[in-house]
Amino acid sequence: MRIKCKKQTLLAGLNTVSKAVATKTVKPILECILLEAHNGELKLTANNLNLGIETFIECTILEEGTIALNSKLFTDIIRKMQDSDIDIESSNDYKTTIICEKSRYDIPCWSGEEFPELMSVNKEKSIVISQLGLKDIIRQTIFSVSDNENSKLMSGELFEVKDNVLSVVSLDGHRISMRKINLKDDNSDVSAVVPGKTLQEISKIINGDAEEDVIIYFADKNMSFEFGKTRVVSRLIEGEYFKIAHMLSMDTSLMVKANRSELIGCIDRASLLIQETDKKPIIVSVKNDNNLYIKLDTNMGSIKEEMEIEKEGNEIVIGFNPSFIMDALRVIDDDKVNIYMNDSKSPCIIKDNDNTFTYIILPININPDAY
Repeated sequence: MRIKCKKQTLLAGLNTVSKAVATKTVKPILECILLEAHNGELKLTANNLNLGIETFIECTILEEGTIALNSKLFTDIIRKMQDSDIDIESSNDYKTTIICEKSRYDIPCWSGEEFPELMSVNKEKSIVISQLGLKDIIRQTIFSVSDNENSKLMSGELFEVKDNVLSVVSLDGHRISMRKINLKDDNSDVSAVVPGKTLQEISKIINGDAEEDVIIYFADKNMSFEFGKTRVVSRLIEGEYFKIAHMLSMDTSLMVKANRSELIGCIDRASLLIQETDKKPIIVSVKNDNNLYIKLDTNMGSIKEEMEIEKEGNEIVIGFNPSFIMDALRVIDDDKVNIYMNDSKSPCIIKDNDNTFTYIILPININPDAY
């Protein structure tokens, strides 16, 4: 194989596929990126057997062929090269030469035949969503995916399509995030649990353009995302996702409408007094004077905050992990938020009037009479 590529074009392709390179494996070939030069294009592929990514880039092919190169070494070399054309040539003795201006590297390579093929995905069920829509949905739900590998289902997000509406749900045992979006065109009804790690990598790759679409294909055990000249294939998480319908219809006795930015500021200032080992909650009080009060006492000190709100319903004193509230508030784009509560032991619900987003946060157990 012999090809000539522009550095920035090659580096962009490597940065895309490298997100699927295996990092801890006994198979060195899984630490490689496959280069396939055919029909005037170079295809780059990485595959850790759970996630696979392939993308096509423009290059000049002087001799067709297929090789696999260690991802870290190859990417580091290209990144350090001068911003110029790069020549890559492989020989039959499993050696690859990389030349850019006056720099020359000779590194080992593997036969492309050893590289595992990407998973095949049946394309009977699919949905189409804009890159902007998909990126926003991931941003607004990914923070409540659990990183505890002992609970596989919690480490993924439920993608469910009914009547051309996509609902995405994530939860970690302390909170639930739910986002809905209307899809254009006609889309298949779908229910699948997508690994959070896959969604994190997808979010890094797509550019978020409202005019560019992503086609997502769902099969029984795997799925693929296709956009531009890139395809991402992932295994799904098997099992039935948690039922949350009963939590979405909980009774509430208080509704608070608050300025989102002001509320973030109050909680953020209070959080300055919280150390990593400190598990004390912020205490939120709503009284009959149309104010919301925030109080926190830690070994670092104490703080009291108050802000004006609109309210309907009873008074309440309730405790929360401040980071859980902040995670939800930061991804909401509305200027004001509606917060629904019932009592000090019941979850609070943050949602908009159209139910396009819903965040459910469990409180921390406190004695409200002490405050």
